[in-house]
Amino acid sequence: MSTVTSLVQSVDWLALAPPTVAAAVALVVLVADLFLPVARKPLLGWTATAGLALAALFLLPLLGEDRRTFCLPAHPDVCSYVADPFTLVIQFLVLGGALLTALLSIDTLKDHDLPSGEYWFLLLSSASGAALLPASRDLATLVIALEVASLPAFALVGLRRGDRLSSEAALKFFLSSVAATAVMLLGVSFLYAATGSLHLSQVAHALTALPDPRLATLASAGVALTLVGFAFKTAAAPFHFWVPDTYVGAPLPIAGYLSVVGKAVGFSGLILVTVQGFPSYANVWGPALAVLAALTMTVGNVAALRQDPRRAHSAVRLLAWSSVGQAGYLLVPIAAAGYTDDPAHAVGSTVAYALMYAAVNLGAFAVAALVARTRPANRITDYRGLYHRRPVVALALGFFLLCLAGLPPGIIGLFAKVTVFSVAVDAGLAWLAVVMAVNVVIALYYYLQWTTVLFRGAEEGTGEGAAEAEEAKTPEAAQPGQPSRARIPAPLATAIGLATVLGIALSGAPQLVLRFASGALL
Repeated sequence: MSTVTSLVQSVDWLALAPPTVAAAVALVVLVADLFLPVARKPLLGWTATAGLALAALFLLPLLGEDRRTFCLPAHPDVCSYVADPFTLVIQFLVLGGALLTALLSIDTLKDHDLPSGEYWFLLLSSASGAALLPASRDLATLVIALEVASLPAFALVGLRRGDRLSSEAALKFFLSSVAATAVMLLGVSFLYAATGSLHLSQVAHALTALPDPRLATLASAGVALTLVGFAFKTAAAPFHFWVPDTYVGAPLPIAGYLSVVGKAVGFSGLILVTVQGFPSYANVWGPALAVLAALTMTVGNVAALRQDPRRAHSAVRLLAWSSVGQAGYLLVPIAAAGYTDDPAHAVGSTVAYALMYAAVNLGAFAVAALVARTRPANRITDYRGLYHRRPVVALALGFFLLCLAGLPPGIIGLFAKVTVFSVAVDAGLAWLAVVMAVNVVIALYYYLQWTTVLFRGAEEGTGEGAAEAEEAKTPEAAQPGQPSRARIPAPLATAIGLATVLGIALSGAPQLVLRFASGALL
């Protein structure tokens, strides 16, 4: 009897609240969709948005605490779920990113006639998995959380039924992700066979003293295969090939969601397995991630530089390749963690950079979603003269692009890049710092090129007439009595406003983000 009672665990529901609330609201939305008439379907969107806001509010009671649950009875300090500062920061990023995505999606559903119930259920389900992952402290929970975050995303990418680009994007995303997951599961099984545990702390301890050389070989293969799986989720080269086509084929809010929340999931998982699970293999994953970082930022920035501004969907493609380049910068502190005695301190720079990137990149996708309402081709040339048509929106997009470039007035982008650069130098990775500096210069060209387009007059371009004709064919412009430049929908305007305010606040007080780079979150 005593053996049975020792297996009963108390569950800390407050610690579990953020992902649990998102999952519960997902079920509420799915059931409500069965009973609501078509005219009341917009209520589902506002319910989902409120649910994400509520999930984020449940982070407040957890501040300043280190709560654990699902712990081993014999080892109370070995737990599957930990709500520590690292978890809370990533959950804030994930839920905040999902909330902005929800605001962007409300009008996208109406414009593209997407099924409301399925859309909101899938988005909330993915957000709940993404919020669960940073709290996971065993390999099984990590894999499950990763798949809960990823599987709904496949369906969201392909939700525009009858759209060839959407179907191709979903298929490519699905097949490549499944292959990466299979590789990662093989790695996890090798690690379990070699160490006899799935908890990261116990795996880390077992890897330091494997009794049999054959087990050491098996563990090394497991470490490598597990890292490959997470490298795909972070869109690190050469596992990035799915990104541009997936972003173009997906609804724009989902492309923004994948660029921010999808990356947060991949990077948080990568940080956990390297810093907490495989510290004794730092001499293996440190150099490997350093090479991946250099390759990823170079491939992403060079490909973005080569985008033709007159090509259809060139704006989204540029943002997609830019996100690959930004992933390279995010990998630098994780690679540096393999060369320092305080890896938990080094990864703080990745978290700091991710917070900046999330705000401004989702803001850029929000403006792209606004332009796509009247110019579906979404070429970079379609943004010519945006300042004369919508000056506030053009200023916001210019600010977002300057933040991504790391130029004033986007002070937070500059500070975040300097922080990442200094971490590489401090870790002795001078060559990687040089590669990063070169890539930052390359990125300046295409970010500034797009920014200057915003302020050029319509008469300066050759593609403006075609764009205006295309705009005239859109439903907004065709409605009688409605001006060709319709008012910005309130949810979309709110998303752009929130991203702008957050970016300005971070630029005005960069120490708020840099605090994460100066302290150990793990």
